[in-house]
This record gives sequence, C-alpha cells and structure tokens, in this order.
Amino acid sequence: MRKTIAIVGAGPGLGLSLAKKFGSNGFNVALVSKNEKILTTLVSELSSLNIESRYYIADISDLEKLGSTIKQVENDFGQIDVVEFSPYGGPQTFKHTLSMEIEDVEAEYKTLLLPAIKLVQTVLPSMQKNKSGAILFNSGISALYPIPELGNTGIACSGLRNYAQNLHNLLKEDGIYVGFQAISSLIKKGTEADPDLIAASWYDLYRKQDKFETVFPELNI
Repeated sequence: MRKTIAIVGAGPGLGLSLAKKFGSNGFNVALVSKNEKILTTLVSELSSLNIESRYYIADISDLEKLGSTIKQVENDFGQIDVVEFSPYGGPQTFKHTLSMEIEDVEAEYKTLLLPAIKLVQTVLPSMQKNKSGAILFNSGISALYPIPELGNTGIACSGLRNYAQNLHNLLKEDGIYVGFQAISSLIKKGTEADPDLIAASWYDLYRKQDKFETVFPELNI
C-alpha cells in the first residue's frame, strides 16, 4: 500500500519539489492551498510523472476549513502518513522589530502558528492509533537566529519551533516523528537553496529520523 503525504501550503516551488521527491519514492500526494489555478498545474505536472495526486482548496487561516480539509484527505487516501507544513506569506508580510505593530504579530500567528496547531490536532489521533507517522515543519532561519528585519515573523517562527520540539520530544516514543527544517537562504532554482535540494534534504531527514532539526543550506556561524 502506497503511503500518502499531505503538503500544506503547496506551491510551484518547494511544494512541487517535495511532491516530486516523495512521490518518486512511493507516496501519493495531497496538495493543500488556497490557489486553485496553481494547484491544477501542480497536479498536471505530477500526473505526467506518474505520481498520483489530488488537490484541496483551503485558506489555512480558516482553521475550521483546514481541519475539515485534512479530514477529507484522510478519507480519500485512507490515512495520512506524512504531513508537511510550509505556508509562506511572502516578504511583504515581514516587519522590522522597531516598527511592527501588534496586528503584524497577530497576522503571523494566524497564518503560521495557529494553523500548525490545528493541523497537528487533526492528524494526531490517527497517527497515535497507528503508532506511526511524521509531521514536518518548514520555517525560516529567524526561528533560530533573531533578525530585526523579520521581527514579527521571527516571533511566530520561533514559537513554531518551540511547539515542534515539544511535539518531537513527546511523540517519538509513540512511533511518530516530528522534524523541523529552517531554510537559511531565499528559495530559488539554481542556487544553494534550490527547492529540489531542500526537498532532498527533507526526505533524508524523514528517512533517517535521527535528529529533530536541520538548517539548509548549512550556516558557518
């Protein structure tokens, strides 16, 4: 029986690369985001590679819709073996520490941290029942290293990392792996942060499950 990965925040960059990497290694793929036009393109490309995939439209900031969508994925595929969470609002949402407003921080929590918690609450019961599964969180480098220009985002990313590490410590004895990857550079084709390279790093971390987190590309600090 083929496994299933649900990619939440799927797009034409990292999301597609993850779908190709896991799909070429025996996974069916569920793609979740709010842009149907992009999703249909991704499914078409995956189909050309003989990777079975379906798309699901959901604005992840709508927590009830996110929960019902993930439940639909479980119903359609039987179960979710891996869920990867990597929403990205874009640089227009970044606010400097000294100029950010309360609303800027709230916005990041509503699009990053709260959906992550809802996602885990939705997939965890079946994973605990099966005593298997993996939850993968993708984030920016401000989760580990404070960057003033990313003031509001850094608060949310570091909160996400804290949550993920707690999950990792609590769930590993239940056979559930929780991993965290911080991307240290702008994701762009043909660079050291090529989405295909990041996807390969993610698959390696998932396959080995020998550590909680990694930074990619590696930093010499």
